[in-house]
Amino acid sequence: MTDESWDTIADWYAALLRAGSALNDFNRDVLLALLPDELSGLRVLDLGCGEGIITRALAARGAAATGIDPSPRLIEHARAAGTPGPGTVVYAVDDGCVLGTVADGSVDRMTAGLSLNHVPDLDAALAAVRRVLVPRGTLAFSIPHPCFEAPHASWTTATDGTARRVVGDYLAEGFRRSDNPRAVRRAGNQHRTLATYLAALLRHGFTLEAVTEPTPTAHVAARRPKRAGLPPFLVVRVRSA
Repeated sequence: MTDESWDTIADWYAALLRAGSALNDFNRDVLLALLPDELSGLRVLDLGCGEGIITRALAARGAAATGIDPSPRLIEHARAAGTPGPGTVVYAVDDGCVLGTVADGSVDRMTAGLSLNHVPDLDAALAAVRRVLVPRGTLAFSIPHPCFEAPHASWTTATDGTARRVVGDYLAEGFRRSDNPRAVRRAGNQHRTLATYLAALLRHGFTLEAVTEPTPTAHVAARRPKRAGLPPFLVVRVRSA
């Protein structure tokens, strides 16, 4: 095992996404599918923005977008990428469990692309989301699909020669770190069950509006053929009270 962090892998991660990452591009697209095409006049906060792949897409739809991430190095990469417009982008180093740079009731919509699975305290993060959202504001988020990305999940080959996913220790919640030197998860990941996510959303008063398990596109399947028959992500939109 390594003791990598998002700061130590930031340069590698930014280069990976800028070169074109089929799964990360797919994640951005399926998450944005839960938002209006036109976001002009709306204040949108991107929680765990990383190098800004989703934040830039929000600005491209006209949003006044703010991207926050706890990694200073990733925020440096996000700022260096610029703003595609017609909206605007501001970035800040911030803790997703606190959102200390964000005022109460100052956000119309929020996105969290593959980031709630990194916050150590889900309840604290959702409480912060509720605090900064306007009444009836929405949160759209994606996470690695908990059923297929559980600890110790692996691949096997069926008798017909096709790849099959072996479900790992699904009920073993907690922090895990990959020892694969080319994996994003070498910086760590919080595995939680579907029930844990849904119960936390209900506990904080959110109303479920949409949930999808997106089918990989032909492009994703071509790049990652083993994943052609499985949804890599769970994508959810909820509304605050």
